[in-house]
Amino acid sequence: MKSKKLIQILFFILFLIPITVFSAEWAPMTSGTSNALNGVWGSSGSDVFAVGGSGTILHYDGNAWSTMTSGTTNALYGVWGSSGSDVFAVGSGGAIFHYNGSAWSPMTSGTTSDLLGIWGSSGTDVYVVKYCYPCFSVLHYDGIAWSSLSAPAHAPEGIWGSSPTDVYIVGWFTTPYEGGQTFCILHYDGTQWFYYIPVGLYGCLFGIWGSSGSDVFAVGSSGNILHYNGSTWSSMISVTAHYLYGVWGSSGTDVFAVGGGGTILHYNGSVWSGMSSWTANALNGVWGSSGTDVFAVGSTGEILHYNGEEPTFCSTWADVISKYNAYVIGQSQWNDVITCYNQYVSP
Repeated sequence: MKSKKLIQILFFILFLIPITVFSAEWAPMTSGTSNALNGVWGSSGSDVFAVGGSGTILHYDGNAWSTMTSGTTNALYGVWGSSGSDVFAVGSGGAIFHYNGSAWSPMTSGTTSDLLGIWGSSGTDVYVVKYCYPCFSVLHYDGIAWSSLSAPAHAPEGIWGSSPTDVYIVGWFTTPYEGGQTFCILHYDGTQWFYYIPVGLYGCLFGIWGSSGSDVFAVGSSGNILHYNGSTWSSMISVTAHYLYGVWGSSGTDVFAVGGGGTILHYNGSVWSGMSSWTANALNGVWGSSGTDVFAVGSTGEILHYNGEEPTFCSTWADVISKYNAYVIGQSQWNDVITCYNQYVSP
């Protein structure tokens, strides 16, 4: 009884202070695996691929997730395609696999370095970033074979572009210029790479996405979020200190970022706010077919789906207590407690 009254007092004090929480629903899906899932991409909401540890490749057909035969036990870190019958997956040891709509088959990458991210403007213009020290290169596919592009990026993490002449890589890169200064953003104009030195950034960047070449978001360590407006990069106000690993949006005013501790953030064009994920495990990637059909994948096989609807599963005080207890033992986030309480008092 004392515990309940203490929590009631805590909530009363808490809600004297305005807190922004975007409380629409993320629901868990049955993935059928406990392997880490590192990347997700789809050609539509009923044709989605997720990749992860031990060669895991999953496919969603709009009804359920199923396991695909990858032919490898290598960890897979990234997935991208130009269509549902032209999909690429990349991973450890230089692994690249291609899906033609029927089966996955290996491709010759020419490297044994880990491949961490992939993006393309078409099926004949695909870029892959690789972890390689002290070598400096990015892989490129022209529709026939993979080749190396010289790039000063020995620890890249993510890649995205708006066109073949507007490609960004994030991570951490050391150059012989500027006294060996470390940079976190590289830009490719189709001919050469340029460095960006974001002001006030501490740490590394892991994910990048944009609605256009003049509206780009990058996320990284300690909750860092950067935005590019076509001329300059600037820091955005984040509402988390967790590492952020992935970012995707349906538009520049509807952007999702995911990361450590089950963190999911949403940007509405003005501010970032927290969303309830109902997991404390790291979320590594995010992709959607629209702003109300978004998938996030996590470190122990989690797949979460967002449909834009309000949740309805915190309708009793017992639900609130349960969510608070989960927060106390580290199985939930404080945002989850707040959201659950809001649902209870305002059904």
